[in-house]
Amino acid sequence: MSKANYGEILKDGIWHQNTGLVVLLGLCPLLAVSNTFINALGLGLATLMTLMITNLTVSLTRPLLQAEIRIPAYVLIIASTVTVVELVMKAWAFDLYRTLGIFIPLIVTNCAIIGRAEAFAARNRPLPALADGFAVGLGFCIALLLLGGVREVLGHGTLLRDAHMLLGPWGENLQITLIPGYDKFLLAILPPGAFIALGCLVAARNWLDARRSVA
Repeated sequence: MSKANYGEILKDGIWHQNTGLVVLLGLCPLLAVSNTFINALGLGLATLMTLMITNLTVSLTRPLLQAEIRIPAYVLIIASTVTVVELVMKAWAFDLYRTLGIFIPLIVTNCAIIGRAEAFAARNRPLPALADGFAVGLGFCIALLLLGGVREVLGHGTLLRDAHMLLGPWGENLQITLIPGYDKFLLAILPPGAFIALGCLVAARNWLDARRSVA
């Protein structure tokens, strides 16, 4: 595959087919845990690693999988990968693991992951499949970070709140207070605020896309 095609894979995953802002898959964890930037980053990295490992594994094993068993095999691969990611997070970022809770194992049910396995990884060689997993995962991570950043700023007036949960002791002093003395805006950190913020981000992305098309 040429370098130009890798570029297209990256553009599709991040912009044209962004999982969170265009395709709108995996919205349950996207909306549920994106109340702070760090929570969003933790789930985004977990999803990114799951997509990369899953796509690579599916591509490597595709000659061995018969059509009749491919979907159960994909689910088994995804579930095994998520279990490993969950155990790593439990060992190295236990506080964040407790905060994200059920939404880490729920990565298994993210339609975007099995969708990329079926639509791309099962039809392409390992390196393009790995690149696709990285691009789609990065696009989802960016959507999470945008949503988490917006909600944290509006809800708490801060950024990088509770960074120690992901980065350890040296992350304790990373919190940035953007609005000193800010009283919480409760709507922004509750589920209805997540829907409103996501709608605004989708609208902003569509507006930018329309501007680029006209230009």
